[in-house]
Amino acid sequence: MSMLNRNAEALFWVGRYVERAENHARLIDVHYHIQQTADFQDEEHKWARLIDALGARYAYEQQFEAFTERDVLSFITLDRGYPNSLFSCVAHSRNNLRTLREKLPSEMWDVLNAFYLWLGEKQVDDIMKDSPHVFYRQIKERMAMFQGVEHSVMQRQNEWHFIESGRLLERTENTVRILQSVTGTLSVEAAAPYPSMLAVLKSVSGYQAFRRFYADGMSERHIMEFMINSISFPRSIQFSFTELEKHLKGIQLEGYGQHLPHEKAIRQVGKLKAELACLDDEDFVPERVSAILSHLTSSCLGLGGTMAAAFFQLEEVGA
Repeated sequence: MSMLNRNAEALFWVGRYVERAENHARLIDVHYHIQQTADFQDEEHKWARLIDALGARYAYEQQFEAFTERDVLSFITLDRGYPNSLFSCVAHSRNNLRTLREKLPSEMWDVLNAFYLWLGEKQVDDIMKDSPHVFYRQIKERMAMFQGVEHSVMQRQNEWHFIESGRLLERTENTVRILQSVTGTLSVEAAAPYPSMLAVLKSVSGYQAFRRFYADGMSERHIMEFMINSISFPRSIQFSFTELEKHLKGIQLEGYGQHLPHEKAIRQVGKLKAELACLDDEDFVPERVSAILSHLTSSCLGLGGTMAAAFFQLEEVGA
């Protein structure tokens, strides 16, 4: 079987967009838990901070004059014109998946299409009606259902490795973004920064896993170390890089001999893993960790570019 580069790219973006939708729901959850003094004095502060964490200020300000809970949640969840809203991410993923329906298990389409139709019927009142927490929990559950089907029924061939590579690169970027969303507040909070970091742990369902490793030493530094460098927690940056490296190595391309076009991407991931492994305890204090996260942000962008050059600009990708 041969798979054209556009199919590889479509698979890659199915993984990225599905993961992005779930992670945006998690980022919203973080911001609901983080309360600062400034939030009570100026309600706009909290919602502007969420928009900034998504890098969406310019797009948001084209439509709205103020940062209110209702407008922000409507924009980042349901807006058809904003390409990174939850609805747009699900729609993009569905559109890519639709071009591959003959190559992939039908259960994957059924789950994602049902999610698209469900979300497409929602209004902002549906988000606010009971509790935004309840609504975004449903988002995470539906994304988990899609990933469960994917893991259960996909053959472990190139298609699997492409979709997982996209998902893991996106997960890494979003974990970095979640951490950056709170590190900017750590040095300026009047109270201890620990509650903000605890909110991060809970948002990624990592609280219980963290307690197993740091039962007697719960601090913001330990939480940051766990989120960046844990080798066993699935949403840590180190774990995501480890799995990404495995999937990149698993991609088999015909006609390229020993020098595969994605060797550079594999080397980049390996270098990033090694850099993280060399970090010491003192590197996870707020003054230093911001630079680490900035480096990871630029590294992920570079890695995405390398993967695009390797897979999506080929005449043909053999699977």
